[in-house]
Amino acid sequence: MASLMKAIVDPKKNWLAAFHMKSISNRLRKYGLRYDDLYDPYYDLDIKEALNRLPREIVDARNQRLKRAMDLSMKHEYLPQDLQALQTPFRSYLHEMLALVKREREECEALGALPLYQRTIP
Repeated sequence: MASLMKAIVDPKKNWLAAFHMKSISNRLRKYGLRYDDLYDPYYDLDIKEALNRLPREIVDARNQRLKRAMDLSMKHEYLPQDLQALQTPFRSYLHEMLALVKREREECEALGALPLYQRTIP
């Protein structure tokens, strides 16, 4: 069953998944965003912890991309075509750290330790 689900979502095997990935890529390029920029640290505390562990330069670049995207959206504009061609929307910077944080949290839960962080209302 797991292999069937992987085949359905894999863009190399399913033309509909490839079409969806291309449309998401085009939308992200218009604003100069990466897919990892869409993760919200207020929604998931694992993402917040992963962002805290990343180097400052990467987090600053993420914040700058988000600010630029909000500015472009407010002006009802897109990036120029030459800058859109340079964008890499599916180049991940958060995935490895997020996987590490989730593994650590699951390990602590399995050992019966108290959670490292508690959910708070912002």
